[in-house]
Amino acid sequence: MGKRKENSTNSLNESYIVENCDLTYAVCKIGGRWKLLILCKLENGKLRFSELRNQINGITERMLTLQLRELEKEGLVKRTVYAEVPPRVDYELTAIAKELVPIWSQLSQWGAKHKNLVQQRK
Repeated sequence: MGKRKENSTNSLNESYIVENCDLTYAVCKIGGRWKLLILCKLENGKLRFSELRNQINGITERMLTLQLRELEKEGLVKRTVYAEVPPRVDYELTAIAKELVPIWSQLSQWGAKHKNLVQQRK
């Protein structure tokens, strides 16, 4: 992923919005195509990288790696490396990420209702 210039209009607008709205800040941490899906897959406990990859159709290994790194950096996912041969790595939600479970469950219910409403209009 490319880096944006820190003083670009896009970067300045993003930092202004994120700094002045906690909701926008939260959405930026879990937003994107894959992050929320990865977090949802980890809802029921630890998973290995290959288990995550197999449960998420369409994600490449590189994208899964990048997204897991970002989630780990943000403190939402804990990565545990076991000193074994071959090496084993587990991923799990952190305590702060577990607080999101009821929120994304409610958001999922809203999404189902909205999707149904939109389909009825067609």
